[in-house]
Amino acid sequence: MALLVGSFTIGAILALLALGVLISFRVLAFRDLTVDGSLTLGGAVTAALLVKGAHPVVATCAAILAGMAAGATTGILHTKCKINGLLAGILVMTALYSVNLHVMGKSNVPLLAEKTILSPVRELASEDASTAILGWEVQPQELLVLAFTLLAVAAVGLVVHLFFRTNIGLAMRATGDNPQMICAQGVDVGWMITLGLALANGLVALAGAFLVQYQGFADVQMGIGMVVLGFASVIIGETLVGSRQLGLLITGVVMGSILFRLLVAIALRWGLNPNDLKLATAAFVLIALVLPDLAGVLRKRWKG
Repeated sequence: MALLVGSFTIGAILALLALGVLISFRVLAFRDLTVDGSLTLGGAVTAALLVKGAHPVVATCAAILAGMAAGATTGILHTKCKINGLLAGILVMTALYSVNLHVMGKSNVPLLAEKTILSPVRELASEDASTAILGWEVQPQELLVLAFTLLAVAAVGLVVHLFFRTNIGLAMRATGDNPQMICAQGVDVGWMITLGLALANGLVALAGAFLVQYQGFADVQMGIGMVVLGFASVIIGETLVGSRQLGLLITGVVMGSILFRLLVAIALRWGLNPNDLKLATAAFVLIALVLPDLAGVLRKRWKG
């Protein structure tokens, strides 16, 4: 049961990453590969500040700003320097590996002795206490952390939804749908893309900040393959809700992220070799990509 609760919590944390990918991938129609680097950047900045005694909220906010700077850099390279979007993301992601090492000072930073944003939540329940759910022993601390994480994700999702109902948000959505039309309306498309990528990577860095505070350490390799997880969560979320309406899509993306982590946890529980974890992740993503089209074909044949 502890594995299940932990998977729910990590899935909820990584839903923040999936929301960032949703902005770049679906709203802006931009294939942003900065994600792998900006997630680690968020974790690295948070860990470095916590070790130096900074307040967890300050460290988390600094991580968001660092992620936004990384996303804005990708946007500037693409819009001002006329570099292909994929290549711009790869360049920033590659550079961030060295940046993250400099920020942390080493490849791994432990946080077990540091106060984190989750410490007050864990202190609400005794460390030795346990409760039974459906016959399984669960620590109340982990349930409280899960509840806090879900509330935080819900709050962020609501803010994202409200933002895209503002004039700037609507202009950003229009930029992804039809850049020529929105440019004719006097909107700076380059500025909108840069702002959107900054917001997307700010959310990704927030996921990194939460992740290192939950895990108790930051590692320079922690972001590898996370962009794939983000894409998978978006695709699974679209399949679950069956709609491109933004509010439903945000909900679906959160559900998709949690479901994806649960699938990984179940695979490990059934004896999957940890060395094959990335292979299993790729297989899950492939299924998520193929399943919607396959379901559509089968539905047409059934009606025919």
